[in-house]
Amino acid sequence: MHYLITGGAGFIGSNYAFRLIQRGERVTIYDNLSRPGVQRNLEWLRETFGANAFELIVGDVRNAALLTAAARRADVIVHLAGQVAVTTSVLHPREDFEANALGTLNALEAARLSERNPIFLYASTNKVYGEMEDVPVVEKETRWDYLNLPHGCPETQPLDFHSPYGCSKGSGDQYVRDYARIYGLRSVVFRQSCIYGPRQFGIEDQGWVAWFVIAAVSRKPITIYGDGKQVRDVLFIEDLLNAYDQAIRHIDRAQGQVYNIGGGPANTLSIWREFGPLLEKLLGYPIPVQYGAWRPGDQRVFYADIRKAARELEWQPGVGVEEGIRRLVGWVQEHRALFGG
Repeated sequence: MHYLITGGAGFIGSNYAFRLIQRGERVTIYDNLSRPGVQRNLEWLRETFGANAFELIVGDVRNAALLTAAARRADVIVHLAGQVAVTTSVLHPREDFEANALGTLNALEAARLSERNPIFLYASTNKVYGEMEDVPVVEKETRWDYLNLPHGCPETQPLDFHSPYGCSKGSGDQYVRDYARIYGLRSVVFRQSCIYGPRQFGIEDQGWVAWFVIAAVSRKPITIYGDGKQVRDVLFIEDLLNAYDQAIRHIDRAQGQVYNIGGGPANTLSIWREFGPLLEKLLGYPIPVQYGAWRPGDQRVFYADIRKAARELEWQPGVGVEEGIRRLVGWVQEHRALFGG
């Protein structure tokens, strides 16, 4: 099959491109190359598979005509491109809207106008649930936790778009879902939790697991915003890509559906009170940090109820937290020169 990956030079996209090329699929990467690290990801793919192993279209998802032309030959469109940081969305809400909401509409229209009836996968976010103020949480010694949601947040939790980023991604989320209902598009929404793994050039504003590992290995300063007890479920990149493959395999069942995709309750940790000691154990030295004010829209707790994906996609995470972080630490240490360490 022919896969079009918007944002395909980024962390998730380049890892998926690697998998697809390796198994003989045809891949087109559509990317504006604006993110740090994307050129390194393209070089990695070319060095591994050769310069002609994939097609690269340098373009922005705000360019509807170019995106529509790129989608005409695609059997599967994996829409990953967009603005990714809450803090950036607060500073530049129009840019965030155009990249995420308008960019997703352009991608959907490109799929609808295609003659190939492509499968359309959309990377949404758990931020569409907002701060979940109506859900009681309890404070424990090293973490916050849900009081009454032992399986985590379900897809039936009311949406509450908090922050421009939540609004723009949430708009795309609902457009993707509705295009299945109104136009019969074979579209699927993934509300993704914290994805991490090799080739993630995390920065302070986005990709916190990778950022903490990179900063700790490189001896860069780390700031924890909030109390460090915020709990997240984390999912290793290979497990996310397995979910994509399973949705495509079961598209007759998955079409028009929304799935929480994350580590679930078995793969949670607090962002520093638990992650910090684990990272110190893996690196073998103490990691100093400083604390800052809470960020807007920051959930004290989020972990996903992933039982729907387990039932309908026959999917579940396979890489545990400590093993996944050990792999990421090993990759960062091996490529220390990329991070100035």
